[in-house]
Amino acid sequence: MAEVQVRNVSRSFGAMKALDNVSIDFPDGGFYALLGPSGSGKTTLLRQIAGFDFPDSGRIVIGTEGVERVPVEKRRIGMVFQNYALFPNMSVADNVAFGLSVRGEPKAMIATEVQRALDLVQLGTLGGRRPHQLSGGQRQRVALARAIVTKPRVLLLDEPLSALDKALRVDMQVELKRIQREVGITTIFVTHDQEEALTMSDRIGILRDGRLVQEGPPEDIYDNPKSEFAATFLGDANILRGDATANGIRLADGTAIVAGAGAVAAHGGKASCAVRPERIRISPAPSPDASLAGRGPGNMLTGRVAKRIFAGNSSTYFVQRGGESIKVLVQNSDAQRLSEGQQVVLQWSPDSTVLISQPSGA
Repeated sequence: MAEVQVRNVSRSFGAMKALDNVSIDFPDGGFYALLGPSGSGKTTLLRQIAGFDFPDSGRIVIGTEGVERVPVEKRRIGMVFQNYALFPNMSVADNVAFGLSVRGEPKAMIATEVQRALDLVQLGTLGGRRPHQLSGGQRQRVALARAIVTKPRVLLLDEPLSALDKALRVDMQVELKRIQREVGITTIFVTHDQEEALTMSDRIGILRDGRLVQEGPPEDIYDNPKSEFAATFLGDANILRGDATANGIRLADGTAIVAGAGAVAAHGGKASCAVRPERIRISPAPSPDASLAGRGPGNMLTGRVAKRIFAGNSSTYFVQRGGESIKVLVQNSDAQRLSEGQQVVLQWSPDSTVLISQPSGA
């Protein structure tokens, strides 16, 4: 297995810059998700690591070897594609054996390694079947077995679960993580699915317009996004904008929003705050003659329920406040159900408020 280092890699196609000076470390034995919208550069970066394409500039190191000009067949890379790319005229076992056969390995060794790989993906008894006789999830496991049977240094996964239905995709997330942990292989996973990235990876890199916006452990990025884009792309976030204060922002109507300890912004400049919908408490507004005082410390706003979306175990409220809508997510098991048009109070802790001083385009 091996660490992968990408250093200052750029790649252009005509006038379009697909990768712009990207640097990322992929830890040895780790599970790293590359996340971003279509056209962000995540698949282009995967192709550079695989050797299907070469960078215009920069370095790619696998282990201790610089491979940015090494052809794909010499990089010892395993890859699983979105469409499986299985040979329909071959049995499952022959599909898995293909890479070893091309290398000219002894037949006895091939048979042993193929069976070991099929057992690992829990398809040990299905080696004689053809791909069309398997379910989508089983075909994906065959593709995974074929990728790991050659004992590659790095495993690359290009949106391998996107063709599966939701229930099967969740099952395969668990299986992929189990297999990756069992084999201990450095794995780089490309996805546009936020939930997949959060569920499966040890680290996440968010790409936008060919640039690395933010990277780190999933919880760190989720709790401390460094830009409005990172906050809204990885999970839902309410973005409140205003003038920067010493410890937060002041909204256009004069309401002060306080961020967590250590929040610093340029006084007098523009800044924004991100608040996750599930961190906000929502309750009916008091009667007109009652006071909001004493309802607890933290940030507080009032508004009107414009819409409620019921989703079984949870409900999402869209609360209108002036010209903006604030999203609130509550669990139905212990929540008081509020009606559309009802006046409400929103409250949340300063620790749930992330101050962002970068512009919205960052």
